[in-house]
Amino acid sequence: MNLKSNRILRSRRQAGMSLMELLVAVAIASIVFAAVGSLSMFTSRSFVAMGNYNDLDRASRNALDSMSRDIRQAKQLVSYSSSKLSFTNMDGSTLVFEYNPSTGKLTRKLGTTTTTLLTQCDFLTFSISQRNPMTNFAFYAVSGNNYGTAKLIDVNWRCSRKILGNKVNTESVQTAKIVLRN
Repeated sequence: MNLKSNRILRSRRQAGMSLMELLVAVAIASIVFAAVGSLSMFTSRSFVAMGNYNDLDRASRNALDSMSRDIRQAKQLVSYSSSKLSFTNMDGSTLVFEYNPSTGKLTRKLGTTTTTLLTQCDFLTFSISQRNPMTNFAFYAVSGNNYGTAKLIDVNWRCSRKILGNKVNTESVQTAKIVLRN
């Protein structure tokens, strides 16, 4: 063989990929694509969860602001249960906050107007006490049905949402003590 045909033969051997090289390249590419795919799924799920959490937190803050404003301006508590509060306002109108566990809604009724303050609530409870704290900041309970002595409303709730079919870190927990000013 001459020198020219030796070079041609050598360049042909180096020109293509062998089957083994192709299989290794496909395996590495598959691993890289799987890693990128799982990272993008995790990122999108986290983004949706944060958006839901922010939306629930915003709704909880708005509900608490509305309740605080209305309760502070109420004249007197007239009826109480762990899921319902009824107040008399200074103008004689009735203000009612009611939680329905079967629908998960907290509503506010002022006169004949009903407004939904919260939806998708898993748990909500009201409790009442007198304003003056005992030692270690525990508050005196209201005795009997004497709701007129109640000056402190304690409200706690937890709302959550399903995202992508699962409940994932989309809880909003709220607790507050609201003082009747009158």
